[in-house]
Amino acid sequence: MSLGQIFDIAGSGMTAQSLRLNVIASNLSNKDSIGKTEKETYHAKQPVFETIMEKAQDAFAPKSLIGKVRVSEIQQSKEALRKEFKPGHPFADEDGFVFMPNVNPIEEMANMVDASRSYQNDVQVMQTAKNLMLKTINALGGVS
Repeated sequence: MSLGQIFDIAGSGMTAQSLRLNVIASNLSNKDSIGKTEKETYHAKQPVFETIMEKAQDAFAPKSLIGKVRVSEIQQSKEALRKEFKPGHPFADEDGFVFMPNVNPIEEMANMVDASRSYQNDVQVMQTAKNLMLKTINALGGVS
């Protein structure tokens, strides 16, 4: 595997984790929204990751494969929505209940920490690959 392919792999991971962070932010920003019906109420969303296997462009290992990651879809949570008793609210049903999103802020924060660390790891991989390339260039006498 060439160092250039390392940038592609780490870059695909950064893109996927960035989208994951955006979905988490959307979930957290809508955690207190209220709906009149189940259909109108915000449902938590989760990205679905998919591995993409490609042939490596490597002269030393022509049959090798490299794996990248991408978000194949964003699924809506199937967990039940919360119902809260708010009889005076304009969205309340005849029994006084409103529908609240099925967003668990603690779970979302844990997912945010995980996505952030994964993103940071991909950045570190890219920095390490860049440093290796620079050291290789310097070992060969620099670029003329």
